[in-house]
Amino acid sequence: MIKEVVHDPILLGIKSKPAAKEDLPVAQDLLDTLIANKDACVGMAANMIGVHKRIIVFDNEGTYMTMFNPEIVKMSGLYDAQEGCLSLLGGPRPCKRYQTIKVQWQNEQFQTRIKTFTGWPAQIIQHEIDHCNGILI
Repeated sequence: MIKEVVHDPILLGIKSKPAAKEDLPVAQDLLDTLIANKDACVGMAANMIGVHKRIIVFDNEGTYMTMFNPEIVKMSGLYDAQEGCLSLLGGPRPCKRYQTIKVQWQNEQFQTRIKTFTGWPAQIIQHEIDHCNGILI
C-alpha cells in the first residue's frame, strides 16, 4: 500500500530499531511507496513512511532490492557528493560518501547476506542507512 511520506525532521531523526519477520508488510508498503515516487526517488527507508524499523528499499541498477537490518561493514574511497531527499524540502545538499561499501543485511527470508556495492547503488544505500540511523543530509 502506498503510504504518505514523512517530512518532519524530528521524526526522521529517530534511530530505527531492528526489523523482524513481522515487518515484512512494512517492506511491501515501502516498496509500493518507492515505486509510486520513482520519478523523484531512487531509495527509501522505513522511517520515511513513519515506521522506525531498519528496512530500506532501492533501485539497484534497474531491479528493486529490499534490505532488512543493513549495516556497512567496510568502506573505501571517500568523496564529496550532492544529494536530494524526498523527505526533505529544498534542493540537493552536500554530503560525504564512499565509492565502495561492503554491506551485511538480511533478505526477505531473514537470511544474512553480504555484498560489495560501488558507485551509484553504494551512494543510495549509504543515504538510506543514514536514514535508519536518524541521520539527515
